[in-house]
Amino acid sequence: MRKLILGLAITLDGYIEGPNGEFDWCFTDQDYGLNEFFTGIDAIFIGRKSYEIAQQFAESNDGEVIPGMPQLTEYVFSKTLKSAKNGAILIAEDAMDKARKIKEQPGKDIWLYGGASLAEAMMNEGLVDELWLSVHPILLGGGKPLFGQSGSRTHLTLIDSKSYPTGLLSLRYSVDKDSK
Repeated sequence: MRKLILGLAITLDGYIEGPNGEFDWCFTDQDYGLNEFFTGIDAIFIGRKSYEIAQQFAESNDGEVIPGMPQLTEYVFSKTLKSAKNGAILIAEDAMDKARKIKEQPGKDIWLYGGASLAEAMMNEGLVDELWLSVHPILLGGGKPLFGQSGSRTHLTLIDSKSYPTGLLSLRYSVDKDSK
């Protein structure tokens, strides 16, 4: 079965975006392991807001959302969008059941890119297998937290860690499915 990997940039105080939706604090000066990560995935799960932000960014950057990102099957999870770009698959109904079925299909792993609501729902459903967090050395003091209050504990096992001279810390954890 394919793994679903939640991979995001996060601040040291746990935020994935600033109070006004900004992500200007994310380091973009080097690869930080993305190109290696891209070799292991062939699909992306993305929520409406993250999808719309990514599309706006791509429009002003020659169609690239992230430099070096390969062609991926995009699954856009939204109850409000009426359509998605050509080639993207819009999932509006029975989202968690459909995500489960996609994980069972043959292929490489799947990147759960965002946003926070989709990540939280998939964590609560036990769909997330790994967390890959790029912890940036900044305290925003407010914004959108990666995790809200789920009401339950989730135990994690460290798979890998790497520190960079910029102060960024890359952390990979497996999710203990028996901890819920």
